[in-house]
Amino acid sequence: MTQHPIAANGRGYLAIPGPSVMPDAVLQAMHRPSPNIYDGELLEMTATLIPDLKRVARTKGKCAIYIGNGHAAWEASLSNVLSEGDRVLAPITGLFGHGWADMARGLGVEVDVLDFGKQSPMDMALITHALKEDTDHQIKAVLAVHVDTSSSIRNDFTALRRAIDDAGHPALLMADCIASLGCDQFEMDEWGVDVMLAACQKGLMVPAGVSFVFFNEKAEAVRNAMPRVSRYWDWVPRGAPEQFWQYFNGTAPTHHLFGLRAALDIIHDESIEKVWARHAVLARAIWAACDAWGQVGSLKMNVAEAQNRSNAVTSLSLASPDGTRLREWVETNIGLTLGIGLGMGGEGERSSDGFFRFGHMGHVNGQMIMGLLGGVETGLTALNIEHGTGALEAAAAVIAKG
Repeated sequence: MTQHPIAANGRGYLAIPGPSVMPDAVLQAMHRPSPNIYDGELLEMTATLIPDLKRVARTKGKCAIYIGNGHAAWEASLSNVLSEGDRVLAPITGLFGHGWADMARGLGVEVDVLDFGKQSPMDMALITHALKEDTDHQIKAVLAVHVDTSSSIRNDFTALRRAIDDAGHPALLMADCIASLGCDQFEMDEWGVDVMLAACQKGLMVPAGVSFVFFNEKAEAVRNAMPRVSRYWDWVPRGAPEQFWQYFNGTAPTHHLFGLRAALDIIHDESIEKVWARHAVLARAIWAACDAWGQVGSLKMNVAEAQNRSNAVTSLSLASPDGTRLREWVETNIGLTLGIGLGMGGEGERSSDGFFRFGHMGHVNGQMIMGLLGGVETGLTALNIEHGTGALEAAAAVIAKG
């Protein structure tokens, strides 16, 4: 018989930055037979998803649904507004910014990279300068990640919009909100974002496999001037379907849609403003604990300034190999799974033994975050990893204050 550590049994806690914890209501909504995809309940329900998705995105634009992960949304967004030989600007603050830029290269797009490293947000003055240098407006779009899940940097899109406007440049502003939608405040229309993409497995609390591209009239005009767009990626029929199958260019992702309906009900019952506020409080509690631990030893948060940190994910480091040791211990001994340090190692390394991440997105509350922090405290103690005291007290004080 397999022996389990004494405190490991029971329901585990997946505290990685996506896929996130799924609410019971989402699981229950998906636990059902396949529906008719040609008539009835599914068709009526799907029509209700679009306005509620747009409420989360804070846009009056259109929404296209794709059966695919966030990488699919990357390609969908690019394919509708860029042709081979076009040029884009990619200000990058982590692994996923590089990933989106590389997706563009794969489509034959020329990419100008502004790499701001893994610990600092975008420098808006440099972006403005790069766009002013493009006097003949060859740059068709700016590809920017709101929250890079690897580094946990949150970029200021109001400042980015100003940077583009200060340059007097007509480039589309395109936002990757895969990690941030439904967690960190994002205002697509108010902030002047032309194209925004997201996926269902993080703040939207649904199993991975469905993604979304939101687009405004300016982006629609660019799409309409394209010489051609792949039949599958084309957002025109998806954004204004005349028949149900056009939402998905084929068979619907039926059970994901039922789960998404339940998740959107949860979000709107709470209100998106309160969802943002909850994530902000819980993030501050985590940061307070990390500050306390970091008073002694090597633990530190990747992003030094709180205003530049995401409320959905926190990237941290310990002296190598303690990051991996901690992750392995808490998962094996107490059923707590932390995120790997994705893209934070040396050149070409996808993960590193010195980094790890906390996911605090979606269906999380105060007692869950205190459990996460208590589990990490237990692991640090069990492994004799040097750390400061008072972390749980500091986090409790933040949550108690609200």
